[in-house]
Formats: sequence, C-alpha cells, structure tokens
Amino acid sequence: MNFKKKLSAAEFVVLAEMNTPKGVDISELVTNARRVKDRVDAVVVPDMDNGVMRMSALAGGALLRREGLETIVHVYGRDKNRMALQGDLLAAYVLGIPHLLVVPAEPMSNGDHREAVTVDDLDESGILQMIRSLREGVDLSGFDLKGTPDFTSGCAMAQVADESGLDQEIETVKRKVEAGAQYIVTPPVFDLAAYGRIAEALKPLGVPVIATVFLLKNVGMARYMSIHDPGSRISEDMIRRIRKAPDREAECIRMAGETAAELKKMVQGIKIATLGWEHRLPDILASAGL
Repeated sequence: MNFKKKLSAAEFVVLAEMNTPKGVDISELVTNARRVKDRVDAVVVPDMDNGVMRMSALAGGALLRREGLETIVHVYGRDKNRMALQGDLLAAYVLGIPHLLVVPAEPMSNGDHREAVTVDDLDESGILQMIRSLREGVDLSGFDLKGTPDFTSGCAMAQVADESGLDQEIETVKRKVEAGAQYIVTPPVFDLAAYGRIAEALKPLGVPVIATVFLLKNVGMARYMSIHDPGSRISEDMIRRIRKAPDREAECIRMAGETAAELKKMVQGIKIATLGWEHRLPDILASAGL
C-alpha cells in the first residue's frame, strides 16, 4: 500500500527525511536510502533546506524513486515564480513523484548564498491552490493541461510558543487545508504534553497529522534550540539527560525513538528528521520499535 492509500485508510505512516548532497556525489544518499528501504513508507526530500545550495529535491526524489522508495518533495515560492513551479511539478509527476509538501522557505540571510534574489511570487496557500488547479487539469492562466497529474499535497505547521500563537497558527493551517492541503506536518516535537494540545486543536481540520521527530545530536544543539527557538520546548531535564549519559549520541537516538513511539499513539504518522545524520535513521526506527 502506498503513501496516499495509507493516509486515506487512516493507517499509520512512517516517513524519513533525507537531504540531497551539496555536489554530485550521490553515494551517501543512495546508501542511506537502501538502509531504510522497506522500513519507511516514503522519504521527504527538502529543497535547499536552511537556505543552503544543494542538488535539487526534484533530482533527489528521482534518485530515491530509482531505489524503489516513494518520495515527497518540498515546494515553496522563495526561488521560483509560478511558471517555474508549475513546470517543475509537472516534471516531478512524470518522474514518479506525485507527493508534495508545501513549506515556508528559510530566509536567504540564514543561508550560504545571501546575495541571491528571492522571488516569492506565491505564498503557501497560493501554491496549494496552484497544485489543486493542476490536479483539475488547468494551469494558473486557465489553459487546459494535456494529461492531469494526481498529486497528494500537504502543508507544514509552524512552531508556536504559547496558546495565543497556537490559535493564530491553527487559523493559518486551516486556510492551507481549505486551499487544498491533504495532510499536515508538524514542527519537531520535544514536549509530548504540549503537543497533545496541538493535536487536539488540529483534529477539527479533518486531515491526517504527521508529527516530526527530530534527532538532537548533542548538548550544544539542544541548548541552542532551547534558547533561540522557545517554541521547541526543549526542557532542562532533556538537556541534563543528554549531558549525563555515558554515550550521548546513543542517548539522543533513544530519546528520538521514545518520542516516536509515544507519538504513534497520538497521530497518523511521524516524520523523522536527522539533519545530516541520515545514517542513524535505522537506529531511531529500531529504538521506536518501527
């Protein structure tokens, strides 16, 4: 059963996330893909994640399809106008990539090509409406397509720091669902109690929710995120647990596995993000009993 059918049947889905290389050496990407094949339902391929120039998600998705994995590619409007976006999505479909995740793009100021000019022709809701139009066989100028793509499109939820922020973000996500999003991917979950409130707030939207599990690599990363991203709700107890562990890397993997196992009781799917440590994906899956 493929990703779309499992979502439709309300079955639990497991996604991995793999970045493309900054270059043309695809050996690591292919090796990691082969290690998780048959253990995940699909692989999410970010596009220029964190504003860093890499091989395109379209190429990465096609390579993973060649390895027998279903893929979900990121789509955003920072770098391309509506014409280029539509052309890339049609190309993705004929390359065997019908699954899309519309996300906000990182500001260029955070990336490695700060002089690059942004486009932002369409916002996230506009892109979702564009995808829906393509699914209906019409481009954004009203011209009929020759052949209609059957995309599955999702949206991303932003991190929230408090109840007021949650209310505002739920309204934003609601607009994305109304624009055509068929599933929602949450930001990384570190506080399960706080996430429970988010999950309840998302239920009335009536679409599957996929929670993100993020692998913290070390104490420094955990501390940085706790300070600069208070919405992550990384606790002092969590930081202390990593610091006191005899094998800190193994402890981080155990923590990610524990979070994944608990989230399985609360949502319809999880996405495991490792930010450059894709080789540890099998360990997280094993730790979560997946």
